Order: sequence, then structure tokens, then C-alpha cells
Amino acid sequence: MKTSTERDAYGDASRIQREAQAWLRRLTSGEATQLDVDGFRRWRGSSPAHGQAFAEARRVWNMLDPAAARLVSAGLGAVPAAPADRAWRRRAFLGGALGAAGAAGVAAVAPLSLWPGVGEWGADYRTGTGEQRRLDFTDQARVELNTRTALNRYEVDGRMRGVRLIQGEAAVDLPASSTPFEVVAGAGHVIGEAGGFIVRHLDGSSCVTCIEGLVRVEHPRGVRQLAGGQQLSYDDAAVRDVATVNPEEWSAWRQGLLVFRKAPLSRVIDEINRYRSGKVVLWADALRDREVSGRFSIASLDTVLLQIQRSYGLRSQSLPGGVLILS
Repeated sequence: MKTSTERDAYGDASRIQREAQAWLRRLTSGEATQLDVDGFRRWRGSSPAHGQAFAEARRVWNMLDPAAARLVSAGLGAVPAAPADRAWRRRAFLGGALGAAGAAGVAAVAPLSLWPGVGEWGADYRTGTGEQRRLDFTDQARVELNTRTALNRYEVDGRMRGVRLIQGEAAVDLPASSTPFEVVAGAGHVIGEAGGFIVRHLDGSSCVTCIEGLVRVEHPRGVRQLAGGQQLSYDDAAVRDVATVNPEEWSAWRQGLLVFRKAPLSRVIDEINRYRSGKVVLWADALRDREVSGRFSIASLDTVLLQIQRSYGLRSQSLPGGVLILS
């Protein structure tokens, strides 16, 4: 029989575990606000037990991925049995944290969510799914954050030099009299003095588009200068050739639009996923490279998906958590 002290300790551990699962659900919902992020950081830092509970909740969530992938590919069939040492954790997590949503449906969603990294949760500035935000830095620059974007202030010797883009996309507008403003993204430093440019950093790859003026990109593999209508992509290992693009297409998100000119359908779906909660999965492999052109409203993406479905004769299946299968 447990003593009262042991029962109290068990109760505290159970409460902390439930709180960790609740924070995990909120932060991966795509609807978390900066207030939520600040609250989570205070909760996690209040004791080592909170940090350990959250790490365990995240680990168990990640364990669902293999089974969930098989579940979706089987068309919502039964989830294969988990190894004995994992089964109780999965049942406890799905039962206590996910409740009435149903184990099968939520398991299917797990690997399809866009998981924000720890660095994103602790960012100085962050936007959620479909959210955009403008930052005004005195006498330096105006920075507009696109959906699912996180960045920090970039300082050298206590003086702000610009921002560090952790993940996402940011547009920078510079007055003619501004001092140089830097955006650090991956291995590169993007430096502008006037005009405007956009930096996108997703999954370890970076893309810089000069809208107007001049932009310098400093990378361990070399230095490049871009003029209006030019674009440069790079990752940690290489810098690609400078390309000529239509600036309006790459900055259309600032007017609430997505513009595509002969873009592969797979790329269109990937871009829609950045602005929409849940996940759209394209199973029609034969259509992945089909070219798409059009101007789509970010505020009406479900209508856009319906148009795509009808245009290409696709079937759709909706799953819990905003997951949409197109086949």
C-alpha cells in the first residue's frame, strides 16, 4: 500500500504529465499564439519535472509516426500492434491526451503535422498557421513575417544588426537612408541597404529574392549580389546560380495571394500546406508534375482545393485534424 507521500508524488507526476500533453496539443495545433508560447516557456522552466514530462510526451508522440503512416496508406485500417514496451505508452497518451478524437484518426494526423522545432517556440517573434505579422525596427527596416515563421533579433556586440530567420519567410523593406540590415538564414547572411527583398528558409534550404534595389548574399562558398527581379538559392553546402524571376509572384503573399505560373501541382500543394491547418496529401503520383497557373486567395484555400480536385478529377477523403487525401 502506498503511503500518503507516495500518493501525493504520484498525483503530482500524473498532473504534470497531463499538463505536458495539453501543451503539446496546443503547440502543434497550428493555432498557438505568442501568448501561448510565452506561457509554455514559463511552465516548462518552472521545474525540471515539467521539462522532463514534456520531453517524454513529445517522444511518445513521435513514436506514433510509423504506425500512423501505415494507417493512412491502408485507408484507415487497423493500427499494427505496438511492441509491448510501447503499447501502454501509446494507450495512455492517446487516451489521456487525445480523448474523444479517437486513436485511429489522431494517429493518422500525427506524422502529417508540421512540427515546430524547439528553436521556433523560443523565438523572439513568431507567427502561426495562416498568420502574418509586421515588425517595425526604428530607422532601419520594416520586416513582415509570413505564415509559420520564427525569427530572433540578430545582435553583434550588443547592437542590433538585423534578424536571424529560424524557419519560414520574411520580407524586408528598407528606406533609402537606412543602415545595412542583415537577415541570417542558414549558412548565409543577406544584407540590404535600400529597396526590398524576401528571404525564405525551409527545411535547411534558403531562397533570397530581390524585389528592388540591391542585395548582397554572403556565404562560405562565395559572395553574390542580386538586383531587382533576381533570386538565389543555397543550403549549407552549396550556392545555386542566380535566376531571373517575377518579383510579384514571390511577394504575392503580402497581398493575400498565392500566384503560380506553370508550377508543378506538387509544389502548389506544398505551398498550400504552409497556410492551412492540418495537411493536404497528394496521392495521385501521375499528376505531381502537372503544371498549374493561377492566382489564389489565401483566405479561400478550401475553395482552391475544391477547384484543384474538380480540375484534375481527383477524389478526396477528409480525416480528423484537417487532413485531406487527394487521390
